[in-house]
Amino acid sequence: MTAGPRDIESGRGDGSYMGFVGVATGTSSIRKVFPLWADALGLPTRTLRGHDIALASPPQTYREVVAEIRDDPQHRGALVTTHKMAVFSSARDMFDQLDELALTFGEVSSIAKRGDRLSGAAKDPVTVRLALEEFLPAGHFEQTRAAALVLGSGGAGCALTHQLGLRSDLPAKIICTARKQSALDHQRQLHERAGIPSGLMEYALTDHPEDVDELLLTLPSASLVVNATGMGKDVPGSPVTDAGRFPERAVVWDFNYRGTLEFLHQARAQRDSRSLVIEDGWRYFIHGWTQVIADVFDIDMPHQTVVRLSRIAAGVR
Repeated sequence: MTAGPRDIESGRGDGSYMGFVGVATGTSSIRKVFPLWADALGLPTRTLRGHDIALASPPQTYREVVAEIRDDPQHRGALVTTHKMAVFSSARDMFDQLDELALTFGEVSSIAKRGDRLSGAAKDPVTVRLALEEFLPAGHFEQTRAAALVLGSGGAGCALTHQLGLRSDLPAKIICTARKQSALDHQRQLHERAGIPSGLMEYALTDHPEDVDELLLTLPSASLVVNATGMGKDVPGSPVTDAGRFPERAVVWDFNYRGTLEFLHQARAQRDSRSLVIEDGWRYFIHGWTQVIADVFDIDMPHQTVVRLSRIAAGVR
């Protein structure tokens, strides 16, 4: 079921609002950040409206939210998190335009309105690339011969494996995981459409955290290990057990920055003993929102502007 839409932050503006489709939108840092960003960018509204949808909701739920965004003249568009694939699969026919990445990935993370036309876009590939480039050197895999283990085959996980497969310095291997075979099949089809060499990818069903523990043991040192499952934010828990051991000098990235953050705590407990480099999801959050805001309000978002907005956000983190 979905909770009724609610204004996360209201204030000066023209009475319109931007939407935020997620699981628990009221706990996001964007509640404090968006009004400040709106002032800095000169946006016509400081109001963000949350649409909370439970995981695994029926297709009609997503169609109702998309219809509300489309039909309400005050609703300017929305960022979609967690439910990106569900919005695409449930409401694809409701969009007048879907960008190439949305069609390639089978997901919608940005809903924008251009006149009377509703457009959907997939921003995760851009978002994960921008965030990754901030902490992983361009030649990391070529220099270390490391691999990548991406836990989770949702929109963020698919976007990251896609971008890793297009790097000039490819990982030794990219392991994609999911709890359902259908999710792995979706990733495989995505990689085939993108022309990524099939020999680079491995696909693993991980029914239990112990399965991930075993995969960690197969990784060379300095490998990239990423939690893109949503565990630790949307639902409590971690995709690995407390007994799991990260590779020496691994780069550990949790896409979450808020929530119970079990995966992040597990990595921090091994930081010194395993010489880990650890990143949370804060910069991913910054890039994700700034890319969608640019789309919804049809404005430019150069690097210098993102830096300025990041500083503003850091002040209320």
